Amino acid sequence: MLPKSALIWQLCVVYFLAMFAIVARAESPYRFFTWNVTYGDIYPLGVRQQGILINGQFPGPDIYSVTNDNLIINVHNSLPEPFLISWNGVQQRRNSYEDGVYGTTCPIPPGKNFTYILQVKDQIGSYFYFPSVGFQKAAGGFGGIRILSRPLIPVPFPEPAGDFTVLIGDWYKANHNLSKVNFKSYTACDHINLASGYIELNHFFSSCFFFYNVSFFGDISGKTYRFRISNVGLQHSLNFRIQGHKMKLVEVEGTHTIQTTYSSLDVHVGQSYSVLVTMDQPPQDFYIAVSTRFTNKVLTSTGTLHYSNSAHPVSGPVPGGPTTQIDWSLNQARSIRTNLTASGPRPNPQGSYHYGLINISRTIKLESSAGQVNGKQRYAVNSVSFIPADTPLKLADYFKIGGVFRVGSIQDQPTGGNIYLDTSVMGADFRGFIEIVFQNHENIVQSWHIDGYNFWVVGMNGGVWTPASRNEYNLRDAVSRCTTQVYPKSWTAIYVALDNVGMWNVRSEFWARQYLGQQFYLRVYSPVESIRDEYPIPKNALLCGRAKGKHTRSL
Repeated sequence: MLPKSALIWQLCVVYFLAMFAIVARAESPYRFFTWNVTYGDIYPLGVRQQGILINGQFPGPDIYSVTNDNLIINVHNSLPEPFLISWNGVQQRRNSYEDGVYGTTCPIPPGKNFTYILQVKDQIGSYFYFPSVGFQKAAGGFGGIRILSRPLIPVPFPEPAGDFTVLIGDWYKANHNLSKVNFKSYTACDHINLASGYIELNHFFSSCFFFYNVSFFGDISGKTYRFRISNVGLQHSLNFRIQGHKMKLVEVEGTHTIQTTYSSLDVHVGQSYSVLVTMDQPPQDFYIAVSTRFTNKVLTSTGTLHYSNSAHPVSGPVPGGPTTQIDWSLNQARSIRTNLTASGPRPNPQGSYHYGLINISRTIKLESSAGQVNGKQRYAVNSVSFIPADTPLKLADYFKIGGVFRVGSIQDQPTGGNIYLDTSVMGADFRGFIEIVFQNHENIVQSWHIDGYNFWVVGMNGGVWTPASRNEYNLRDAVSRCTTQVYPKSWTAIYVALDNVGMWNVRSEFWARQYLGQQFYLRVYSPVESIRDEYPIPKNALLCGRAKGKHTRSL
């Protein structure tokens, strides 16, 4: 038995270590942002349009952060309509209240403000934010998010000479108000000038991709730069390429990848990639090209990559890319794999979590469909076309307001029945390990996103998924990401570790379909209801619908 003095000393050490852990966690840096959201004139198609600006900028300002940073973002809504921002890929650990979709968060009323309190807990990578109300995303209001590794965590490539956000997407001439959207695409083009030590953005051509103004100094020849490419569009898969230059893929939505080199890269709607590009060509101007994939008419947008000592303008044909070839894109997708030896947000290797050895607790199969309900076009998942409730689902859950939604209102498996309307919520157990299969019977490429999570894309192929399809799964180094494509007449299978309690949006990234019902909410629930598993409702939470007049926590 230890002497009393030794026991007291040991208890003091334990207490000190516990207090140190609390203080260390509290010392994660805070970054403060103040945003004013307004309408303003923009010219992405060469003619004046009404766009959504953040602090007068289109696209909005880049969010720069480091793993575990706390982001305090005070958003002033100066629009004449409600506004809400969602953070595509930011997992909101234990905190779905801040997710910024209508199922979790009340929109900011006109003339009011709301302060988001986010932590990029245990995350690195490239993401973006966007307006989530109605079709406001079609008018701008989006921007890039970059989360860097902490200084002592090794990164599997040398620090690049520069780091740039590239937002690509389809753009439309009509006003974003849904009644005026005609979904007709237009050609697009931007000019990126790397001369005289800077990059500048010129909107004198119609455009479908956007670069931030970033200072650039000195001769760029032979230097390597990082480009974080996100497809912030509404429906189209896009192919990205740079004339005469190769792109080395290094990161996908928070996962360091095997460093494969590509001449062009398919970026499906809602997805984000990081590539390294070395300026190893003779000094001149080069095309940057973005074109639509899997469309009858290929729409191409071009920009210019300008070496600082360039002596010649762009020349020759615009570099061509793949057009309708499914196999080309499928093979590229399969080639994107996790770098098992690289560190992620923590110092341990990404491959130390052996997802392929964990038993599946549940299989969910999701089929999309389209049809008429009450004479109006609707889209559905497992025959349910989502309709928003009068109160955000997360608030109704917290305040125990009955009649807002019903857990189990969408089934695990396709029903094969006619489409019907409901506020679809699927229940799931905290710490479950599940398999989700997205089955696509249509002739279009689909793109699916899950808020609050990354998942392993273990398999994709043509035809109809069966249990025998598991023999094709990659159970070793599948890429972990938050948005995946599903090819026409094909399936995609993912594994998800349900380690994040909350109400999480599962949606089609084809925005018209999402708006017309192709989404639902996954309620990951812990019966313990402990702050260890989920943070309490924010003190400053906006309350609307049937939650209006309720009380959060005392300030």
